[in-house]
Amino acid sequence: MILQKRFSDQELEQIIEESAIYMCACPAQVAVQLRTLRELFRYQTSCEIEPGNDGAVHQVIGMATFEAHALMETCLEKILALEGWDRTTLKMPEGLRCKRAQLLDL
Repeated sequence: MILQKRFSDQELEQIIEESAIYMCACPAQVAVQLRTLRELFRYQTSCEIEPGNDGAVHQVIGMATFEAHALMETCLEKILALEGWDRTTLKMPEGLRCKRAQLLDL
């Protein structure tokens, strides 16, 4: 089983950084969870093939991780579309940047 990725690891980092700069934590939280799911998937894949381990246990965890990852990638795509992020550059839209700046001026 191969984990399909609609966002590269580098793109996730870009979203996290952009979100941190403008204090918009929601897209970053989803990106962080995707990173964590990828780590879990890699770990389970290596455990599954390790001699002496119960492969069935790791297959169940791997499949759940696979499904959760797909769901969270869809979630991130929807969030970015709803907020109007540039999908090519992964830059937060100017309107959200201004909104965050206004909150800081309060």
